[in-house]
Amino acid sequence: MGGRKQGSGKGYAARMIKIAYILLCHKDPDSIVLQANGLTASGDFIAIHFDASASAAEYQQIKDALADNPNVTFAKNVKCGWGEWSLVQASLNAIVAAEQAFPTATHFYMVSGDCMAIKPASYAHRFLEERNKDFIECEDFFGSEWIKVGMKEERLIYRHWFNERSQKNLFYTSMNIQRKLGLRRDIPKNIEMRIGSQWWCLRRKTVESILEFIKQRKDVVPFFKTTWIPDESFFQTLVCHLVPTEEIDPRTLTFLMFSDYGMPVTFFNDHYELLLSQEHLFARKISAHATELKERLSQLYSGPDIDLNITNEGRRLYNYLTKRGRHGRRYARRFWEKEASIGRERELLILVCKKWHVAKRLLDAVTKQQNIKGVAYLFDESDTQLPNVGGIEKTIEKRGRHRRSFVRMIFEDLTTDRLIICLDPGNIEVLDDFYGDRATVKTLEISCSFTNDYIRGHAIRSGIANENSSEDALARLVPTVRQDLAFESDRIRDRNFPHLYSISDKNKPEENMMQISAFLDVGEEKARQIAETPYLFSD
Repeated sequence: MGGRKQGSGKGYAARMIKIAYILLCHKDPDSIVLQANGLTASGDFIAIHFDASASAAEYQQIKDALADNPNVTFAKNVKCGWGEWSLVQASLNAIVAAEQAFPTATHFYMVSGDCMAIKPASYAHRFLEERNKDFIECEDFFGSEWIKVGMKEERLIYRHWFNERSQKNLFYTSMNIQRKLGLRRDIPKNIEMRIGSQWWCLRRKTVESILEFIKQRKDVVPFFKTTWIPDESFFQTLVCHLVPTEEIDPRTLTFLMFSDYGMPVTFFNDHYELLLSQEHLFARKISAHATELKERLSQLYSGPDIDLNITNEGRRLYNYLTKRGRHGRRYARRFWEKEASIGRERELLILVCKKWHVAKRLLDAVTKQQNIKGVAYLFDESDTQLPNVGGIEKTIEKRGRHRRSFVRMIFEDLTTDRLIICLDPGNIEVLDDFYGDRATVKTLEISCSFTNDYIRGHAIRSGIANENSSEDALARLVPTVRQDLAFESDRIRDRNFPHLYSISDKNKPEENMMQISAFLDVGEEKARQIAETPYLFSD
């Protein structure tokens, strides 16, 4: 599809527009300071709400860094939980702070710490001045298909006092009790429920109308306080109740995409041109590690007008290229897979071992002694302890389908650039995939001796045999299974992977020490302590 050129528009007067950004954040103070300074450099404003449950030291760091910026104000902070009213309360607190601190603000734009402007300020001002509207997704709650899976009317008709993510049993027990007892509730009178993205841009008069409305209608806020995920319905419903339809543009000005699993697609350093070509003012989510992209976008907003080629093809491109994987071309060198890599600046350390308990012991020793974040057999063991990254971690099938993206999300959740994982040697396609990434990948193969009893047990655990198999049948299996285990090891070595190291229960301690030292890039003494981990190779 051909793009259309957007001229610079130099000389167009858009001086009347002043945007007050409503920023909800909870981490990464350096990025928050960069974001705040970038958005206020052209005369706009920002009201910051920093989650009260996050680091107080980081919050103070942000306040100190922005103390001399008159276009920055801070909201009364509250502890926030995903899906809870607290997110709406945080937004309201920031709105009130901005409304009082910045009387010349004409628009209020909701952003998060993962958002960045993808157009110059002059373009954004001109865009809003030419359109006297509120920009907010506000589809019919019951009649639309905005909610594709999960609860729908249950979000509203039952009272939710518990968090579904952190208090799952209490959440569903409470809802089931209300359902059995018939404790449905009514929606506040004369209110038509709407739903949509929480990333909106509202005019000042709309914001003032909302604040006045909730003072008058004492039944509205208590209702939303016990709905589930109210940040997707509170502002959306009130805007449509208070503002004429012709003054609402039912879309978000923030560009965001979602994967098959409902996870936000993350943008990296090499997505700059893609983002600028979208018909949006902001984009979400920008990777915390995309420092170059953040710096370029920050300079873009406060810089001069530029010529833009708006094609708006980001979603179509993403959908087309990700579907190619489902058409049997999973390992093709395609554009989006390359862009969704683990990350050039990251280091992935892989412990490969057939005896999972041995690799886990070494993993534990490394994470404790070297302060490296680690997870165990994430592509082999279903109940491996993993961070919550939106549901993709729940099954091995989901983890393996887009494994680079999954590992990237773990890097981001653990806020690290160095991660150590465990992998079964039979899962060599994972190694093949990771070694094709731009990240630095190192592998330490842990070779172990296998007794006949261990091999018999392995045959049963892997389903080759079962507990009722005769001793004669198991004895005949042992040579074949032993050969398969040797083949897995040979296959890894035949790949000639770079940064491939090996330790063995047959090696002298000095030999293992030297291999661990090179693998972890640590001194010999620290490597010796890890190599001498008590009972490392014991069954």
